[in-house]
Amino acid sequence: MGDFIDREAELDSDEDIELAGEQYDEETGEVRRKSAKNAGKPRAEFDDSSEEEDDDDDEEAARIREGFIVDDEEDEEEELEDGTMVKVKKKKKRRRSQREEDEDDGLDEEDLDLMMENTGHARSKQSQFKRLKRGREESRRGRAEDRGLMDIFSDEELDDGGDDDDGNRRREGRDRRGLVDEFDDFIEESESEDEGGRRIGSDDDMQFGGASRKRGQRGLDPEGLGLREGAMADMQDIFSIDDYEDALVTEKDNAELEERTQDLQLKDVFEPSELAERLLTDEDNDIRWKDIPERLQLMRKPFANLTLTPEEHLEEAKLIAGGLAVRKNLDRRLEGPFREAVAKVLQLFNVENYEVPFIYQQRKDYLIHTVKIPRRDVREGEAAYDLDNEKMIFEKDLWEILEQDLKFRAFVEKRNHFKKIYEGLLESGVDSDMIVEERLQKSENTDHMQDLHEYVHFKYASQIKDIALINANGRKTTHRKPGSSKSIFERIRAGRVYNVVRAFGITAEHFSTNALLNKKREFPEDPEELPQVLAEQHVDPPEFLTGPSVLSAAKAMLAEEIYTNPMMRLAMRQKWFTTALIHVDVTEKGVKQIDEQHQYYEFKYLRNLNLPQIAQQAPMFLKMLKAETDGLIKLNVVLQDQSKFFKTLYNFIITDNYSEVAEAWNRERREVVDIVMLKFAKLFEKNLRDELKNACEDLVARSINEVFSRKLDQAPYKPKALELGEIPRVFALSNGQGEPGRDAIVGVFFDEDKNYIEQIKVDDLREPEKQEKLVTALRKNRPDVIGIAGFSVRTHRLAEDLRKLIDEHNILVADEGDEDERTPIEVVYVNDEVARLYQNSDRAKVDHPDLPPLGRYCCALARYLQNPLLEYAALGKDIVVLAFHPAQNLLPEERLRKALDSAMVDMVNLVGVDINEAIRKPYIANLLPYVCGLGPRKTTSLLKTIGMNGGKISNRQELIGITEREGAHINAAVGPKVFENCASFLTIPHSPKERDSDYFDGTRVHPEEYELGRKMAADAMDLDEEDVSDIVRDQGKGAVVNILVKDHVDRLNELILEEYAEELERNFNQKKRATLEAIRGELMSPYEELRAKFLKLSVEEVFTMLTGETKESLDEGMVVPVNIRRVTDRYVMARLDCGIDGNVAFEELADDANHKPSNYYSIGQTVQARIESLSRKTFYAELSLKEDKIRQRRRRLVDVPQEDWDDEREERDRARMAVRNQEQARTVRVIKHPLFKTYNSRQAEEFLSGQSRGDTVIRPSSNGPDHIAVTWKVSDGIYQHLDVLELDKKNEFTVGRTLRVGQKYSYSDLDELIVNHVKAMAKKVDELSNNSKFQAGSTEDTAKWLEKYCEANPKRSSYAFCLDPKKPGYFLLLFKAGAAAKMGVWPVKVIPGAFQLRGTAYPNVITLCNGFKTMHQHMMESANGRSRGH
Repeated sequence: MGDFIDREAELDSDEDIELAGEQYDEETGEVRRKSAKNAGKPRAEFDDSSEEEDDDDDEEAARIREGFIVDDEEDEEEELEDGTMVKVKKKKKRRRSQREEDEDDGLDEEDLDLMMENTGHARSKQSQFKRLKRGREESRRGRAEDRGLMDIFSDEELDDGGDDDDGNRRREGRDRRGLVDEFDDFIEESESEDEGGRRIGSDDDMQFGGASRKRGQRGLDPEGLGLREGAMADMQDIFSIDDYEDALVTEKDNAELEERTQDLQLKDVFEPSELAERLLTDEDNDIRWKDIPERLQLMRKPFANLTLTPEEHLEEAKLIAGGLAVRKNLDRRLEGPFREAVAKVLQLFNVENYEVPFIYQQRKDYLIHTVKIPRRDVREGEAAYDLDNEKMIFEKDLWEILEQDLKFRAFVEKRNHFKKIYEGLLESGVDSDMIVEERLQKSENTDHMQDLHEYVHFKYASQIKDIALINANGRKTTHRKPGSSKSIFERIRAGRVYNVVRAFGITAEHFSTNALLNKKREFPEDPEELPQVLAEQHVDPPEFLTGPSVLSAAKAMLAEEIYTNPMMRLAMRQKWFTTALIHVDVTEKGVKQIDEQHQYYEFKYLRNLNLPQIAQQAPMFLKMLKAETDGLIKLNVVLQDQSKFFKTLYNFIITDNYSEVAEAWNRERREVVDIVMLKFAKLFEKNLRDELKNACEDLVARSINEVFSRKLDQAPYKPKALELGEIPRVFALSNGQGEPGRDAIVGVFFDEDKNYIEQIKVDDLREPEKQEKLVTALRKNRPDVIGIAGFSVRTHRLAEDLRKLIDEHNILVADEGDEDERTPIEVVYVNDEVARLYQNSDRAKVDHPDLPPLGRYCCALARYLQNPLLEYAALGKDIVVLAFHPAQNLLPEERLRKALDSAMVDMVNLVGVDINEAIRKPYIANLLPYVCGLGPRKTTSLLKTIGMNGGKISNRQELIGITEREGAHINAAVGPKVFENCASFLTIPHSPKERDSDYFDGTRVHPEEYELGRKMAADAMDLDEEDVSDIVRDQGKGAVVNILVKDHVDRLNELILEEYAEELERNFNQKKRATLEAIRGELMSPYEELRAKFLKLSVEEVFTMLTGETKESLDEGMVVPVNIRRVTDRYVMARLDCGIDGNVAFEELADDANHKPSNYYSIGQTVQARIESLSRKTFYAELSLKEDKIRQRRRRLVDVPQEDWDDEREERDRARMAVRNQEQARTVRVIKHPLFKTYNSRQAEEFLSGQSRGDTVIRPSSNGPDHIAVTWKVSDGIYQHLDVLELDKKNEFTVGRTLRVGQKYSYSDLDELIVNHVKAMAKKVDELSNNSKFQAGSTEDTAKWLEKYCEANPKRSSYAFCLDPKKPGYFLLLFKAGAAAKMGVWPVKVIPGAFQLRGTAYPNVITLCNGFKTMHQHMMESANGRSRGH
């Protein structure tokens, strides 16, 4: 049983990766190859190793006899594509393992005989090899008997080399007994530590010790042989045993081992999920090396095999330009130029493979429409006309065009697929279908193609099946039985019933034409017989045996023909998407939960909502869908004037005849219309929801993009003395929560190079000596600005104290010139959304290991002041955690990331990246994935290649492997196309001292325009070609530009660029007007800072940052709980939960308290108060405790027209709920405790949703006056509600002296209950959640993981824990004893200080795991015993 109980339950992660005799060590990153000895041992049914058995015992014995050399491994570091260094085991020649050395690698038979004879000892003549072989066989038999149930869920691998002492002892035990002791290793063994903290007695130490033994100590005991000390060493020297071992390694062995090592690939070492996370799959490598921008490859991945024809390119440009022009409300005179511009952009995307930033900055001339306006009075030397430039396409439009291009490709792909089906029908002999021909020409989106697809598959179902059979068999050798595998409609069409369908007198095509034209063009004809009579005449056994069944089938057939007709679909789609209305029908659950303060109240009784209204309120519609998912409302989609529309459709299908037959057939025709419209209602209700959802998600994503773009569009904070874009020196400080005596004030200094200088810490800024300490630090480090932020309202008081200190000590900005002109250092509130994520992150611990979390928080504040863009880029995938929009949690994460990434791409390419600085600093390298043409995959390749080339780029040409250095050879870091995209956004600051340094490498000018820029420089200085040639020959090709920039930059303004642009367009068909202006601008100011000034937080933003409250959550007129802090005869001071102080004037006290407030209120008491006024700037509120005001809660106003709000339904529901509440009314209880809230269970959960695990709310209980409810947070979305019974109460308003939970646990007061019950359970939840066996996903996710694991390792067993969302306070233990076994699930209850499994309590996770395994083993043994008994 020793292998059944794991030696240490936490060390289970090793199980996860075993690959064909190799293991991946997750701690060291090494690949371990299984020992040859272990590989040969048999496995039991539930063996937890994935190695295959090696039954070739004879071969193994031969290896031992012949001194066969076995493989060993050594660590070598290999660099992955993402730059990560991992250790990989490399095979090398070694002498055989320790056990082999012990058994047959020492002295041979003759040597031992001679030695024993000389020492006077006898020696057994039994063959040593036979002993070795017998011992192996006995060990195998013992192993086969031991393994099985005892190895289920074993967390450790089998001993690989047998080098550790435990392993040797176990083998010896097996040799002697053949069966290991049942209780061997049953109890967990802890590892002791020496004084230095090193482990003693661990398996690793034993293995290390075994591997490093001296050769003189191998296998033989000198004392047991009667030898003197050192005799063994002398004999080894005499016989030179070690001298011959290395000679046994042959060249053939080396070649075999090298070949095996070379075959080792990353996918042999890492799990596929890990490779995908590191972007190292084969697909990632294809993207990495393909010379197309990474983002374009990912976007076009679904359409990789689609190539658009020239006609399709024109069609696409027309469609996209038309849609964009309508949305942009474009002037009609620009429609032609706009279409040309869109066509050019699509060509740049699809043919040239350029990304959005490149097109926007380097092809901007094609996005601008220029008109020449002749001048009336033209002076000599002046231009004869003015230019009217109008920008038609902006950067956001380019992203929209790219998105529309993907949608068009999806449409073309679907159309091509349909054409293939239709052409197959024509080839099979089907006549051309005019409906298909016409609609195929006019189809513009995937919906139209879906209509045609369903029409063809309905009408030609049999033919399509026949074609599929022919294609499947290669020739038509298989004949289907008549009627076999046919649908009901195919059988109707081929049978007698279809005559009744024809008798309706109008075809589906004719009725659809009437509906599409909204005019009765086609008229039906009545048959001579009644419908029932005709139906009886066309019964069609065996399915349609009666007249009614025939008539029903005929109506269903005609309805289906109408429903699938593309023209009818088009008519109905136009109707539904223009006249549909949405009504909100609140459910009973919604009536109870959605009150006037609820976020869903704005649409609780909404009705008559049309599509344009929804487009203006996109977040609200997404909330509606979420509320419907939660079961609070139901959305009903109906047609406007539906009854009138139905009458119109009836008129299109009935005849105008007046007879009994005509009336009977008209009734049947109306029923057909009803069937059709019911089908369309289901279809278009779903289509409408999907279309509206997508449109609303696009609108919300666009808003998120705009918000994030504004946050990114901030230059570093600019003091008066610095230029825009220069980095300031920053001092950032915070007092955290600001608790006096607990939270100190921590500040950090950062210099202008963004380097951390020092930290300062003071306890109280109001103490003179602490003030002096801070003033000294400020004068020493001379910051340009002081940034401040925190987690509570006390930060506002700190800011006021700091401003006062600066004024009193006259601390000024250091570099502003004369002292008279210098200004005091400004104290600025800093947006801390990034800092809150950074302070406890792994990145922060690596960046600043010596700083406390609050110090790291301040570091992030300082860097945000210096460059917000870098701080947001450093978040990586965590960027989605930040709040950009109230409805962002309703977006799919992929859609949210897409919106954020496009904003980041735009801003990074506007600012540019210093490539050499990015190579040196990972913090700067975070920007590279957003550079045009690059991405995370290409970035890792770029950095790795530059590192191989020397770690520095001298000019942009070196990125593609071109260097002017003599004798130098460098590798290309990017391909030509990617270089075109990224070159102008990767900057290399110009160094005049270096001859190879090019001024343009530090500008936004693209390398393709360098010669154009140099010609402009020469023209500005009036240099002819000969002068330029001399200068270039003497000083280098960039010398002309250097001279211009240094001495003659003003001459650039004298250039008339329009004439030059006309010449380029006339001679080379290149539009360059805007490009020439951009080159002039870069020559005058390279990479000028184009971002807006640093955004200071508004009063509202500061208020939200320090309180967590918004205008929606805290505003005047709201009733909130307050805690009384001071009571006087004139007023009462109170504090809101968010930390705001409030005052209750004497006249606003409760009516009964007007005589003496202290008789009614006490310090620490929690009461309900109404906010009369709220100052968000000073964090101060005026409150009222009057009962009449508290009862008059602020009603949330909904700004909708009266006719769009169902007042009658609201009044009915309110009256009904009032009666119900009155029946359930009870005295609202108030308990004097800081955790007490007058919440119900839902409100308590909402309050705790943003809190940490273990946080608690004490609230009134619905079980009676002698009960209290305690709600605590188990995990995100999981809350446990404890029912606390109060015993020994003085009266119904006091808390009982004894508090009992679950009839088992008793406590003397609430604080003891919270600490010893709730916190103790929360600690246990933390303990199990941090264990390696815990899975963070849902129960289904954990089950899937377990299934997948056991499929990959069929002979192994495993188990995992996950939280039980249905039973808060419980975990689920899921286990599988092998791939073929059923999934087992046992509940694990969390109790104070322990875990309870099947009635047994375990104090920690290790004992819980061992207890589970013991229980499972006993169950399996009992089951096996019963089965043997039978």
